[in-house]
Amino acid sequence: MNIHTEQLLITGKAGQLECALNHPDSEMYPNPRGLALVAHPHPLFGGTMENKVAQTLARTFVSLGYVTARMNFRGVGKSEGVHDAGIGETDDMETLLLHLRQRYPDLPLVLSGFSFGTFVQSRLHQRLTAAAIPVQRLVLIGAAAGKWAMPDIPADTILIHGELDDTIPLQAVFDWLRPQDIPVVVIPGADHFFHRRLPHIKKIVSDLWS
Repeated sequence: MNIHTEQLLITGKAGQLECALNHPDSEMYPNPRGLALVAHPHPLFGGTMENKVAQTLARTFVSLGYVTARMNFRGVGKSEGVHDAGIGETDDMETLLLHLRQRYPDLPLVLSGFSFGTFVQSRLHQRLTAAAIPVQRLVLIGAAAGKWAMPDIPADTILIHGELDDTIPLQAVFDWLRPQDIPVVVIPGADHFFHRRLPHIKKIVSDLWS
């Protein structure tokens, strides 16, 4: 993301995983507010941790004072293994969390993702909740409703979707959220990748943060 990115290689169930870690400004935040994990879009369609939406999420959380980590899913970049339809990827994201907990054992945890990454993070949230491991908040951009079996999510989840998303239609998101009675922020004119509208994501998440 920038010259201050710390590159990591950790060991997952399918081999090494390539990760990137960014730290908030030490003068503004001598004590980080939390730990944020960011998940990228579908690896079989070009998704990597350098995706612009994933990087926007990372920059947003760094600016909010969070130590922020991204990871290339299996088969992407230097990460070993092959795509596992979100199952193994959830395991790998949990592996990243466990690795970072050795360095940051007490920081509040935020899970965020874009597109396929929302499926991974919502599954990880479900797993952590079942284990009574607290998650401060879930942030889902272009949630993968209708593409994968998205679990129910907390009422305070931040959801952002593009009005003109033709990869994950807005109606599918409404159908998923309606039984849960959870709102979604819709960006007018935005497509799935939020071309020319990435600043809206940062502003919406920052404005809704508390």
